Amino acid sequence: MENKEFARTLEARTLKFAISIIRLAARLPNIPEGKIVRTQITKSGTSPGANYREANRARSKADFKSRIRICESELSETEYWLEVILGVGWLNSADIKAEHDECTQLLALFTSIAKNC
Repeated sequence: MENKEFARTLEARTLKFAISIIRLAARLPNIPEGKIVRTQITKSGTSPGANYREANRARSKADFKSRIRICESELSETEYWLEVILGVGWLNSADIKAEHDECTQLLALFTSIAKNC
C-alpha cells in the first residue's frame, strides 16, 4: 500500500473509531460518574483522528512524530476508560468488544509508526 493511500485509510479508520466511541459514550449512565467518564472517553477517543489528520499535514518530521505520539497516548487512555467502563459494569465485554479491539489495533499501529519515524 502506498504511503498516501495508507494515510487516507488510517484517517478514515480513526474517524470511524471516533464516531464509534461517541456512540458508546452516549450509552453510559446519566449519573455524575458516568458523565465524567463520558467526557473523558469522548475526548481521548476522538483525539487520535484529529491528531493523525494534523500529523499528515505536519510542517516537519518532529511535528509529525509529536502528533503520532499524541495519538498513541490518547489511544492508551481510551483503552483505560474502556476498562473502567467494563470494570464498573456499565457495559459488558460484548458491548465494548469492537471498540476495544479497534483501540488495541490502532494503538499497535501508532506505536509502530512512532518507532519507525
